[in-house]
Amino acid sequence: TFQIVEDKSIFRDENRSTGGPVGAIIGCSDIDKTLVLYRDILGYDTVITDQTGTFDDLAGLNSGNQSFRRVLLTHSKPRKGSFSRLFGQSYIELVQALDRKPRKIYEGRYWGDPGFIQVCFDVRKIRSLEKKCESLGFPFTVDSASKQKSDDESFGMGEAAGHFTYIEDPDGYLIEFVETHKIPIMKKLGIYLNLRKRDPEKPLPDWILKMLRFTRV
Repeated sequence: TFQIVEDKSIFRDENRSTGGPVGAIIGCSDIDKTLVLYRDILGYDTVITDQTGTFDDLAGLNSGNQSFRRVLLTHSKPRKGSFSRLFGQSYIELVQALDRKPRKIYEGRYWGDPGFIQVCFDVRKIRSLEKKCESLGFPFTVDSASKQKSDDESFGMGEAAGHFTYIEDPDGYLIEFVETHKIPIMKKLGIYLNLRKRDPEKPLPDWILKMLRFTRV
């Protein structure tokens, strides 16, 4: 199920009816508890709406005619990093069912069989992020690199390479962090971009980001 929203953020106009993903709606059992992760770690510190009641746009979903609390979040500061121009503004909506106790998303299921398996964030300085996550009670549950080699070790992901980790929100929803080290620009010519040699807060030039579309499958 997709929600279509209007947003002014666009990187390249391809004359399509819709653009790329601009956020995610995430069910949770306790919004106030879950806010610690999305607000204090992931930077979604601006509350656009905080509403409680029944909602017409949920009526067509299973149990959608019941009462919910919905909190729509975004980030007050522009995103930084190599791909920040491409990703643009983003939103997270937390939804809490008030009339029932919901099941966890992966209860009785294999990871991945729903189709979408996690929310993923592009990050830099992943070890500093790890310390912050641990201090707020969200330790890494998966880490592709050993801590002793974290500055040099990359995990190969096809033609790209990087360092990836996972945490879980209070309801077991998976959050992935990826620190990209190498990406192909023109694979046939053997041209790759080493992101570890760049300023981690500086966005890539638009012409490089536009070239990435030729690597899409």
